[in-house]
Amino acid sequence: MIEKIEVPALARVEGEGGLYIKLKDGQAEEIRVDIYEPPRFFEGFLQGRFLQEVPDITARICGICPVAYQMSSVQALESALGITISEQTRLLRRLLYCGEYIESHALHIYLLQAPDLLGKESALELAAVAPDVVRNALRLKKIGNDLLKAIGGRSVHPVNACVGGFYRWPDVEPIKALLPDLEWGLEAAQETVRWSVTLPYPDLELDYEFVALHRPDEYAVYDGDVWSSKRKPVPVDEFDKVYLEEHVRHSNALHSRTIDGNPYLVGPLARLNLNHEQLSPLAQKALSEAGIKLPLCNPYKSLIARAIELVDAYETAIQLVKNYQPSGKAYAPLTLKAGVGAGASEAPRGLLFHRYAVDAQGLVLRARIVPPTAQNLPRMEEDLKSLVPQIIQLPHAEATLTAEHLVRSYDPCISCATHFLKLRIEEIE
Repeated sequence: MIEKIEVPALARVEGEGGLYIKLKDGQAEEIRVDIYEPPRFFEGFLQGRFLQEVPDITARICGICPVAYQMSSVQALESALGITISEQTRLLRRLLYCGEYIESHALHIYLLQAPDLLGKESALELAAVAPDVVRNALRLKKIGNDLLKAIGGRSVHPVNACVGGFYRWPDVEPIKALLPDLEWGLEAAQETVRWSVTLPYPDLELDYEFVALHRPDEYAVYDGDVWSSKRKPVPVDEFDKVYLEEHVRHSNALHSRTIDGNPYLVGPLARLNLNHEQLSPLAQKALSEAGIKLPLCNPYKSLIARAIELVDAYETAIQLVKNYQPSGKAYAPLTLKAGVGAGASEAPRGLLFHRYAVDAQGLVLRARIVPPTAQNLPRMEEDLKSLVPQIIQLPHAEATLTAEHLVRSYDPCISCATHFLKLRIEEIE
């Protein structure tokens, strides 16, 4: 019988972390998702910065989901200043977000999680037996990157978003020129849903508290209220009164729990289960035709949720591109004043919360950033505890790989989750 499972370095995740499971008498005695990547102190070095610098700085927290950090930060700072953006600004930000969902979901579905489910060590091994699958995956991802570049000026860490709107309206022609690729991508995304339900998923059904943004009129990505499957909705500015962070010994990342001490789940499963009625028409059709029964409560099947969201992102992007015809100024003027504001959006990995306090000169006094992976870490450890009875009799190598697959199904962005640390110095006489 297995006594210990240890993965010193998780592969195919963004950042550096490990996994440790200690068993005793057939039970999990200790489970840790170890986050040993050094803290990056973003919340600290934002202090004293002019607020217009914040979106570009926070974008550097992650190379895969920089838009999420920009969108949550601009919302929080606009709230602090009392700025109301135009509807065309909001729609262009939503389109920018489509690009991020497309490139991130295509990457995770085909190149990070699918090799696990198909028994391949890597995407390279998958490419050797299914070259067309990997080739299409790379094209799906590239279309998302091209959309980011057309709007944001760069495909990684775009630089056009600012507090109040955008520094300038992107040219219409390069955006409209993406329509043929987007239409190809929409068909490929629908095929991805059909393919996703044929994959061999481990059997693990869990009782989750799902938490995600919600809007009654669209699939919530850019903004919304905070909904839960087990408690009343709250507005974004009350998020950190209900969902609390704590330090744990084994992690450089904070862990999040509800106000009553329970872990919760953010990300594609939470969004799909809470917001499926707001999906785009073809995404709803794909969901129905694939015979997917909600709620999905298997963490491995987050791949299916991402596939549905890929359809939604492509269909939404096509509509927004067709309607893109900007007019007037690209940004609202800033009237600096002291204030505090909160903002949240849905990164591909889950809800991302920002809160800032600024002074009358527009300098940041305090910053707080709650990334999705940090929120999910306690839930990952609870999932692993539930997995132990299934793997305890497996050969050690197979049990280790199965546990690693579970963590990887979350698409954890470890670097995002390691940017704050409190230091307490006690003087001993």
